[in-house]
Amino acid sequence: MDESPLVIDVIDNGGQWTHREWRMLRYLGVDTQILPNNTPLAELRPVDGLILSGGAARVGLTGELGNCAEYLTLDVPILGICAGHQFMAAHYGGSTAEAPKPEFGAATITLVEGGGAIFEGTPDEQTVWESHNDEVTEAPPGYRITAFSKSCPVQGMENEAGDRFGLQFHPEVNDSEHGAKMFENFVATCKRAQRAR
Repeated sequence: MDESPLVIDVIDNGGQWTHREWRMLRYLGVDTQILPNNTPLAELRPVDGLILSGGAARVGLTGELGNCAEYLTLDVPILGICAGHQFMAAHYGGSTAEAPKPEFGAATITLVEGGGAIFEGTPDEQTVWESHNDEVTEAPPGYRITAFSKSCPVQGMENEAGDRFGLQFHPEVNDSEHGAKMFENFVATCKRAQRAR
């Protein structure tokens, strides 16, 4: 029996590269669309996963990301990127703050114990593209840190259930050398969850 097409939508929090996240998913053969973050939960089509995009400075800290809290009630894998990552961390009880050293441009991250599902098949040290004034300072209860950098303690995180992921950097930007693989890994996670339902 053929599997249903994978549906992963992108929630637009005002990030400058949201269209690149959509493009990465399209390239991987996913049925995807970009939706504004004020889209009512009831108006979302059935999805196999969601991406919460980046956004302007402070929005990840203030919680002013439309209906993202409602989207997190969905029983599907969700990946938060930059502001989406910060919002997710705060929502689940972690800590966020203005970064003592904001990161812009290329940076080196180090994986923690292989980095979890999103980082599968990527090296322990790698170059990623940063664009943030704010950061997660403490992962929420039930989450483990999957990557860090010299100036940011939580570059990546994953929950124990393996269905919530956060990345401080931008895997959708070409300068993140293994970003395409990270998208492949998220799609694979959504596919496994689809099969299990």
